[in-house]
Amino acid sequence: MTTQSNTPAGWYPDPHGAPRTLRYWDGAQWTQHTQAEGQGQVPQQAYAQQQAAAPDPRVQRQVQQQAGVAASGSGGGTLFTEPVLVVNQKAKLIELTNEYSVFDQNGNQIGSVTEIGQSVLKKALRFVSSVDQFLTHKLEIRDAHGQPQLVLIRPAKFLKSRVVVERPDGQPVGEIVQQNMIGKINFAMIANGRQVGAIKAENWRAWNFAIVDHAENEVARITKTWEGLAKTMFTTADNYVLQIHYQLPEPLLSLVVATALTVDTALKQDSRGFG
Repeated sequence: MTTQSNTPAGWYPDPHGAPRTLRYWDGAQWTQHTQAEGQGQVPQQAYAQQQAAAPDPRVQRQVQQQAGVAASGSGGGTLFTEPVLVVNQKAKLIELTNEYSVFDQNGNQIGSVTEIGQSVLKKALRFVSSVDQFLTHKLEIRDAHGQPQLVLIRPAKFLKSRVVVERPDGQPVGEIVQQNMIGKINFAMIANGRQVGAIKAENWRAWNFAIVDHAENEVARITKTWEGLAKTMFTTADNYVLQIHYQLPEPLLSLVVATALTVDTALKQDSRGFG
């Protein structure tokens, strides 16, 4: 088994336990679950039980103290039914694969984002150079059980970013298209050939965003939460809080979720800054 510091969250066989014993690593500690004889596979069921029983208090502080988002009523427990989504990137000294965990406002993990389809050559280029922003990125947004919900493709960019959003079966949802390069960055959300919304950076460093519908009414807000001096200077981690003001219609809802969960990849700034 890998060392704890490098072990991704998930279920693992317990090397010191019975054959039907699993351990869950949540990034900070191990918990153990034993499967009863005659039962089916346990990881998904036990994973849900683990999340419900042990929400991460650090996420609650991130939402209420760092992002300034007041606690609101609970949603449906999914990526598309919660009023607040917390997107925390896995901290790495060198980022070869984009990985994020997604939580509700109470600290229960309800999804994840991971980059897929990278070749060995691409990882090597990311390791030895800063050409990351010029490469094509493909990410999967997954639910709490690891099932893909959305697929995002950001083609190689030179000056402006464009993100194509699809369903797992390839059905198109829309595009997120960067509109400008100078000043506060804006993105248009396009579906079926028409603009259904926009993402508007509120400062030149593009840390916070207001999300509006086609009539310029604010429907959601993305706030970047500062991950601490050490992480900001020495790792690639970026953390965000999405607050959705009310239940949105499709395809706007999927585009808003896609935007919040991949905003760092869409912008892909190579320099780190403080404001």
